[in-house]
Parts: sequence; structure tokens; C-alpha cells
Amino acid sequence: MQTYQHMIARQRKWMFYLLALFVLGWGVTPWPSIFLGLLLGSALSFYNLWLMQRKIRMLGEASAENRKVGGIGTFTRLASGALAVVIALQFEENFHLISVVLGLMAAYIVILIDYLFHKSTV
Repeated sequence: MQTYQHMIARQRKWMFYLLALFVLGWGVTPWPSIFLGLLLGSALSFYNLWLMQRKIRMLGEASAENRKVGGIGTFTRLASGALAVVIALQFEENFHLISVVLGLMAAYIVILIDYLFHKSTV
């Protein structure tokens, strides 16, 4: 369980770094709509990451105690992705839609990179 907690902390840290990078890109580059779209998608992706990690922890605890648990929040994660797209379509002048979709995938990219960097240490 300790290894899982370290993994969660690493992934959240890298998501914060990525969000900070997108804020800087929004503020200093000539492409504010692209970085604002990445920021919106990544912020909701960070929420999805937090939700998924919490549900997986609860699932692990329930299986250790031989209890049943509900779902792992797939519908909620899909709904937050739909929310991001609706916001981007509502405010098209501020958000680049493709950037929002790419930002929604940010957490999964962070998970993949974290796995690739730390699989040799396990």
C-alpha cells in the first residue's frame, strides 16, 4: 500500500507541474486559446485522476475486507469529459476544442510516463 501511495503522490505532482506549464503557456505565448483549452481539459483530467485513484483505493480496501463495492466512477469521468467539451463549444472564442480533448488525456499520459519511469525500480 505504501508503494501505491507514493505512485499517487508522484502522479498528482506531475499533473500540478503540467497545469502550471499550461498556465505559463496561456500567459506568455501568442496562442492563449490553445493553452486555455489544454488547461481546461487537464484540470478536468486531474479531477478524473483524483477520482479514479480514490475509487481504486476504496476497491482495494473493500476486496481486502471481502466487501462489495460499487463502480469505479466511469460514468462520472465520462460526464466530466462531456462537460469540458460543452464548455469549449459554448466559449469557442476562448477555448480550442482539440486542445481540450488533448488535455482530457493528460492524466492517462502522466500515468503511462510514471509507469515507464518506475517499472524498472519495482
